Formats: sequence, structure tokens, C-alpha cells
Amino acid sequence: MNTRLVDGHSPREPWRMSNDTDLTPTVWRRVNDSSGFAAPRTLIRVYTPLGTLESVTSFYERLLGVERDMRFTYPQKRLTLAVVGSFLLVEGDEETLAPFRATDGTLVVDSAETYLARLAAEEGTEVLDPPHRVPTGTGFTVRHPDGTVVEYVEHRPTPDGN
Repeated sequence: MNTRLVDGHSPREPWRMSNDTDLTPTVWRRVNDSSGFAAPRTLIRVYTPLGTLESVTSFYERLLGVERDMRFTYPQKRLTLAVVGSFLLVEGDEETLAPFRATDGTLVVDSAETYLARLAAEEGTEVLDPPHRVPTGTGFTVRHPDGTVVEYVEHRPTPDGN
């Protein structure tokens, strides 16, 4: 598997939390802008305890036969995340992960604004977390009329172009 250095880090290098507030913001992605997506990318969430993201990521890489295509930290939420195929791997301590477990999945979309407008036009949807800045762009969370809770995220380049 090929690895590329980004900000002095390989996508395989584990970025670990040494304490609750020490998580260096890092974003590495093969594709940094979802505005050209013809269809949403569906991600199944997998929650994993601190210190296990690298081994869990390696398992999914072996299982699917593909390399991770994303790894980033979310310091404000005390999380480290990776994407392998259709799996969004979310690492944190149990207290940190607890509020995220209610979300059934993530859709990476071309435009958060467009999807928010579509959802607002549908009866029975409820915005649980309004649009806000996330490490990869903009995201929001909605409960669908059937009770499914979905995070919608649009990816845009970071200031450093990643």
C-alpha cells in the first residue's frame, strides 16, 4: 500500500490523544471536495475505543481490499476518524462517543445547503444539529420521518488545500 506524507505525517501514522485536550487538528483525504459528487457517499459508522483506530482501520483495509482514503481529527469533539470504503471509523473514549451513537449513518453530499432545503420540504423531518463547521467542511444532523438519524456532510478543501 502506498502512503503519502501530509504535514509530515503518513496516513498510517496514529495521531493519538495524550489527554482530553491535546488533539492536533489534522485532515488527510484523497478527495477534498464533494461538490462534484453525482450521488451521496453513504458511510456506515463504526465506533472504536481510544487506541484502537489503527488496528480497526487495518482490519477494514484487509477485509475490503482497499486503503483508507481519509483520516482526520476533530479536536472540539475529542475524536479521531478514518474512512475505509463505506466505513466511517470513529475513535474516542466512551463518554465522548456516547452522543454520536444515536446517529445511524453519514452521507457525504455535494451541497449541505441543497440537502437541508430538500429535508425542510419533507414533512416529519427534524433538524437535530443545525449546519455547523466540521473539520472536513459543513455538517448537520437530521431525524428522518421513519426515525433514522443521519449526518449530512459536504467536504471542502481546508485552508492548506487538503
